[in-house]
Amino acid sequence: MKEIRCDVLVIGGGPAGGVAAITAKEHHPDKRVLLIRKEEKQLVPCAIPYIFGDILGSSEKDVMSCAPVEKSGVETMVGEVLHIDKEAKRATTRDAVIFFDKLVIATGSVPFVHPSMKDATKIEGVFTVPKEKETIDRLKAYAETRERIAIVGSGFIGLEIGLEFAKSGKNVTLIDGVDHVLNTAFDKELAAEAEKLAEEAGVTLELGEFVDEVLEKNGRVSGVKLRNGKVIESEMVILATGYKPNTELAERSDIQLTCYGAIWVDEYMRTQNHDIFAVGDCAARRDFITREYSRVMLASTSAAEARAAGTSLYKLKYIKGFNGTIAIFSTVVMDRAFASAGVTEMQAREQKLDIVTGTFTGMNRHPATIPDATRQSVKLIAMNHSGRIIGGQIVGGPEVGELINIVGLIIEAKITIYTLLSLQVATHPLLTAAPTAYPIVKAAESIAKKME
Repeated sequence: MKEIRCDVLVIGGGPAGGVAAITAKEHHPDKRVLLIRKEEKQLVPCAIPYIFGDILGSSEKDVMSCAPVEKSGVETMVGEVLHIDKEAKRATTRDAVIFFDKLVIATGSVPFVHPSMKDATKIEGVFTVPKEKETIDRLKAYAETRERIAIVGSGFIGLEIGLEFAKSGKNVTLIDGVDHVLNTAFDKELAAEAEKLAEEAGVTLELGEFVDEVLEKNGRVSGVKLRNGKVIESEMVILATGYKPNTELAERSDIQLTCYGAIWVDEYMRTQNHDIFAVGDCAARRDFITREYSRVMLASTSAAEARAAGTSLYKLKYIKGFNGTIAIFSTVVMDRAFASAGVTEMQAREQKLDIVTGTFTGMNRHPATIPDATRQSVKLIAMNHSGRIIGGQIVGGPEVGELINIVGLIIEAKITIYTLLSLQVATHPLLTAAPTAYPIVKAAESIAKKME
């Protein structure tokens, strides 16, 4: 076996691994940084649903470029690390031993399948949605000759894939045991609009119903049976039931995991061994608001963790560290953008938080006769006594994708509604809502009235 020596070894070439490697090289230009990834070609995870429709149409258009990593001076190689020896500081692949000084584990996540459904994955025509090009290509090829598709799971991946198939004329049924789609990110009144749009696009919703059994005929999937006895005939079943930390390597290497199977890390993304870091979906997270363990998996969170780790490899340069995960999401359902940040009202009440909510609906242009003007709705969640914003949801036009980032900053900076009441914003008739009725400010006003 060949021997390779480096200063910093990064395992994983996804968003977390790439940012960690680049940050490490930028802050430690004299160090040899090596990134090892399992696949030759890696996909941009968030864009996978659009491979199945006209927006991308091919996995080749979703391949993540290695150029930024390599241009930064980071060395890359393709291979799979099978074991990590913490004491000897070495990682073993099938044909090489890599010696390192500092290690960053960024092995990401893999599809979660409920134990009751494990056997179903062995049936022809049943797929999960991994972030691997080869499997996604097989899924797409199989779907091209099928007309009836059942998707289990109504989160972002399930809904987005369902919409792409429906737009191409396929008969799509979306099944979930929760009461409304995008359940972890939106309260029911806003999710209702997404459901209406999905149904108008041709997606059949079966909500509040669990799958009892995946049916097969001659070894091939033939449908699903719901717990209420209803049978939905399907030529293909996609299990979009979430993801779990990919920590098999860490577990084999005796690296401590948390109660839900992620790698334990401190706020600087260090494991118990301070020469070994973990970032991205494989690392344990705590919610920014509640401080509970969080299973939220986002590329933006992974990149923030990777920057924290990359700057802290040899010394703690920035005391702040990483302060927790803000669940911040966005998607598009037909021509409407849906975005959320922080906790929903439902989640806040489940956590026994004393909150006040405020909503406002207006137009995203002024006057409303501007050709591309559309309705824009904002909901804010604030703590009752302090007025601190802890959550927000927005539905509207394309601008929502950036507006929600403002809400995310408001949450992270611990800004209150009182600051928002005097918020000064740049507005323009062709770009924004009116300064006299700026939705975020008006939603804050709604909360202030309730608190008074």
